[in-house]
Amino acid sequence: MKNLAGLTLKKAGTKHVAGIAKVCSEGWRATYGYLEDDAYVEQVIEDYYNHDRILKEVTEFSEDWHGYFVVEEEGHVAGAIGGGTTGDGIGEIYVFYMDPDKRGLGIGSKLLSFYTDYQKSLGIKEQWVSAQKGNEKGIPFYEARGFVKQSEKVSRRTGHISFQYMRKI
Repeated sequence: MKNLAGLTLKKAGTKHVAGIAKVCSEGWRATYGYLEDDAYVEQVIEDYYNHDRILKEVTEFSEDWHGYFVVEEEGHVAGAIGGGTTGDGIGEIYVFYMDPDKRGLGIGSKLLSFYTDYQKSLGIKEQWVSAQKGNEKGIPFYEARGFVKQSEKVSRRTGHISFQYMRKI
């Protein structure tokens, strides 16, 4: 756990489930609401950011899933990040959302740094993240923090193009 000027950064626990669900759902809507139709946006939220799934993800960990890490401001979850190890010395960020009202305040940068330090402690040297083409919130954020586009993939399920970014840590 780390305290920074009214912010607390920590590995999430069961008391954070509702806050993670809220920030990820609102973050997903704010990030992809203008790229996707409403039905798809709501289906993703229902599938990935429901109470039962998040409860499992804050209590069961493995090399593939490190759990959620959160930043709290005045006791409320302002952002959530999670990822895992995908190979020898290789880590990935699978999920990273901020409360849309907290964007641009440097809080997300602090959360990314906190999680990056955790991944470094596991011996991770490369950090990867994917962002959907057209994601005008995530892509500039990652590029400003040293991530470089490596490739792009087309989803077989949706046909959407995502970019894979990497940085050395």
